[in-house]
Amino acid sequence: MPARRPPALPARALALRPVERLCLATGLLLVLAGLAHLVVFAVDGGPWYGPVSWRKPVTFGLSFGVTLVAVTWVTSYVRLGERTRALLLGVFAADCAVEVGGITLQAWRGVPSHLDMETPFDTAVSMTLAAGGGVLVVVLTVFAVASFRHRPAGPAGMALAVRAGFAVLLVALASGAAMIARGVVLTRTGHQQAAYHSTAPLKPLHGVSLHAVLVLPALAWLLSRTSWSEAVRRRIVTGAVLAYAAVVAGAGVWAALMY
Repeated sequence: MPARRPPALPARALALRPVERLCLATGLLLVLAGLAHLVVFAVDGGPWYGPVSWRKPVTFGLSFGVTLVAVTWVTSYVRLGERTRALLLGVFAADCAVEVGGITLQAWRGVPSHLDMETPFDTAVSMTLAAGGGVLVVVLTVFAVASFRHRPAGPAGMALAVRAGFAVLLVALASGAAMIARGVVLTRTGHQQAAYHSTAPLKPLHGVSLHAVLVLPALAWLLSRTSWSEAVRRRIVTGAVLAYAAVVAGAGVWAALMY
């Protein structure tokens, strides 16, 4: 009699908790908001790049929405207390909504969302977004540490995929913090336009490393639906992790040369 294949999802992930439904719904709304602003851009036009453009609500809506959905799913494999996970996910969802909301508000006002200290209101928005970035760092770091403290559950290769995804995500958080820190320093010293342009070298590194937490676990999950042996699936996930690490390293070298 053939061996029974273990479920691809941990038991607690089969029935969604209220906080998980909230996070998935919020993530979907953020993605839809990003797509809606892509339509706005197509109708209204204007520059795609620069501190004031429809690109920001589009890309941030999509990125935050996808990341919120990914983290909600991936943390179901992480061995963490249910109450702790629910609290962290709730804070993360609220923070994602605030970040996208602030960026979208400023886009409609026709002013930069980050590093804008021109008026008291703009300063308040910029500082709120910066503080929200700090909250993201804390929450996602707690998830990352939890994934390394105890081996994540899931099919063959999932533990490596989850850990590598969170490790690379920390690179995205570090590069984002570096962009904000350098921009704030330039703004405070009277170099506003330089502050807006100072983030460019780190954007590829930030963008590439941001979504490893979805791509790598999704690969492990897809492989679990095949008939390949666990050894083969682990090798494929390992190769994917190494390839992703090489891309991130390349983006890091480019950022260092251009910074």
